[in-house]
Amino acid sequence: MPTMTRSIPIALTIVLALSACGSSEDTAAGDEPTPAPTTASSSAPASTAASPTGEPAAEVPQTLDFTARTIDGDTFTGASLAGKPTVFWFWAAWCPTCRGEADSVTAVQRENADRVNVVGVAGLGSGDDAMRRFAQDTGIEGFPQLADDAGEVWQRFEVVSQQYYVLLDSTGKVVHKGSLSQADLRERVAELT
Repeated sequence: MPTMTRSIPIALTIVLALSACGSSEDTAAGDEPTPAPTTASSSAPASTAASPTGEPAAEVPQTLDFTARTIDGDTFTGASLAGKPTVFWFWAAWCPTCRGEADSVTAVQRENADRVNVVGVAGLGSGDDAMRRFAQDTGIEGFPQLADDAGEVWQRFEVVSQQYYVLLDSTGKVVHKGSLSQADLRERVAELT
């Protein structure tokens, strides 16, 4: 079983290396990728998040019922995102396309910080040092960045390539999975409720 556990991230890295990174292909404005059904797309409550202010706590949908580690080594709980739309941006430190999109993702996060969560999810054999360097070099340190070399969050949302987005509405329902151009990202985020 340990061999199988180690094989999954390696296989995922190989598939991704052969597929998306460096591609300049954008989703055309009229293209509407259909979200595939996923185990993470259920918005059924998994638990209730504790509210530090004493206000009623938001229900935590199954999509956000996970724990991960940030690139700084801190613990991150998906439940902290409950009640607001969320954008997950999946990237790899060695991906030139991801590096080129970092400014756009950061701008979207800054422009929508009061109403939308943005979380970066690094992985695919990036390594802790390279993840931290990528974040510093690209200025994406202003919002959470998860270190997911093991691919647990990637697998949770069935992500198979970097420079990939998973958008959730405020109930935790997956409303988009796939690549987005900078213009499409801004448009989709503006539509999130």
